[in-house]
Amino acid sequence: MNVPNALTILRIFFVPLLVAVLVEDNVWMRPFPLSNEWLALGIFLVAAGTDLLDGYLARRWKQVTTVGTLLDPIADKLLISAALISLVQVGVLPGWMAILIIGREFAVSGLRQIAAAEGYTIKASDLGKTKMFSQVVAVSCMLLAVRHPALRAPGMVLMWIVVVFAILSAISYFRKFWHKVDERIKLGRRRELLVLERKRQRMERRQRRSRGSSNLGTETIWKPPEVN
Repeated sequence: MNVPNALTILRIFFVPLLVAVLVEDNVWMRPFPLSNEWLALGIFLVAAGTDLLDGYLARRWKQVTTVGTLLDPIADKLLISAALISLVQVGVLPGWMAILIIGREFAVSGLRQIAAAEGYTIKASDLGKTKMFSQVVAVSCMLLAVRHPALRAPGMVLMWIVVVFAILSAISYFRKFWHKVDERIKLGRRRELLVLERKRQRMERRQRRSRGSSNLGTETIWKPPEVN
């Protein structure tokens, strides 16, 4: 456990807190009431800030670990998915947008796992990084639109931008997969088929030799008849 990993785990713990704040009717913080959308926005921005901070600290302090590499994308997806689903719950975001964005996250994650199983790492593209930044801005605007309807129109424009970046970045990841991993898989399968074909040919040659030797062993040698 180090500081970057602790920040990643902290971001995961922010997820249920964000959902609880958004779905509750009213939240009071003594000595003055604080509206839900402002508290949710604060939690979301702090959680998004830990995403930038843990990566920076891990690289600066050379504390990049396997646990952090696995948990960091999971924490990001949990945070964004929880925020989108909560916005659908409170009625400010269309459900299809949330499904499209979350489905894209699962598809890219599955693609990266297949690539990792084949020994190839698909790095985050510039479109993917831009998509994450646009998600934070769009979700922040939509959180404020819960109480301020005037922000719903610009928030929807930002969400459309998120959808466009999500689709383009997904296409970019799939292209990398097909051009790199798929070719490697095909070459590996061809090598396996060649090895199997060579084994089959060797077995056939051995069988032919064994049949030939057995035929020679069973041949009878002709002898002239004995004269009495």
